[in-house]
Amino acid sequence: MTQMTFARAINSGLRKSLENDPKVILMGEDIGTLGGVFRVTDGLQKDFGTHRVVDSPLAESAIIGTAVGLAFRGYRPVLEIQFDGFIYPAFDQIVSQVAKMHYRTRGAVKLPITIRVPFGGGIGSPEHHSESPEAYFTHTSGLRVVTVSNPQDAHTVIQQAILSDDPVLFFEPKRRYHDKGEVDEGIDPRTALPMDTARVLTEGTDVTLVAYGPLVKTARDAATAAADEGISIEVIDLRSLAPVDFATIEKSVRKTGRLVVTHEAGQHGGVGAELAASITERCFHYLEAAPVRITGFDIPYPSSKLEMHHLPGLDRILDGVDRALGRPNSLSGLEG
Repeated sequence: MTQMTFARAINSGLRKSLENDPKVILMGEDIGTLGGVFRVTDGLQKDFGTHRVVDSPLAESAIIGTAVGLAFRGYRPVLEIQFDGFIYPAFDQIVSQVAKMHYRTRGAVKLPITIRVPFGGGIGSPEHHSESPEAYFTHTSGLRVVTVSNPQDAHTVIQQAILSDDPVLFFEPKRRYHDKGEVDEGIDPRTALPMDTARVLTEGTDVTLVAYGPLVKTARDAATAAADEGISIEVIDLRSLAPVDFATIEKSVRKTGRLVVTHEAGQHGGVGAELAASITERCFHYLEAAPVRITGFDIPYPSSKLEMHHLPGLDRILDGVDRALGRPNSLSGLEG
């Protein structure tokens, strides 16, 4: 076991993938000499050369389009979108080509492309640098969408994404890049927990709390705080946003009878809406209360001075737990 930051864990996973398969190629803006704006790819170009760790032009559509051609020729391109809000120029390539080529060719063509996307807020940046665009892609059939919340998963799941023959969007919570944790670099990604499987982090009996990416740590803190009041919260790290591991969530909700979902993205049309609707359909007779969503507000991302009011925090999540339990609370007038 090695203690490393979230960012270093991704770097280590990328390094192993480059070592294990000469067809793996990294592409992105400033990922080579600079090592990326978050230094996630630091040192990889030096060790593997400019032909395998490629500094691309500042053109996201060109990055994705080039990757489609490389995948056609048998390569496994791993692309970095420098900031979440920069992904939109590449949206057409991702949803019209990357997502549909396998289906369109009746399985003859595979596009094993991994698209790394630093996402979410909490780092003091403005709009276009603090977006949460994951729901756009979960709506698109043909894409796998995953996000990790800790260094061990960061190290393992990035390798699983690269090994996948399906295109994968790998969302990295940028405000967790400096979080540290134990990482076993010897875990074989082929035998590890599959990347489309959710993980129960904290056992509980009163409320099921589902989170992903940047808010998993906050959800665990909420479970610890609620325990002081005698409330038992079961925390689930969703990990895969498309497909969703409904079996794990269903099993938990059938036990607790209550569901709270939290994410940084806005509420309307978000991942939480799909989870709430699907679990209501699947577990209607087990629910003791309507599912509760604790999310970012349905507004353009605010200035850095206001972002911590926009992002769900400990108090708002605990308020959601209170609402699910029918307890009086002071924040019930807030949307999201």
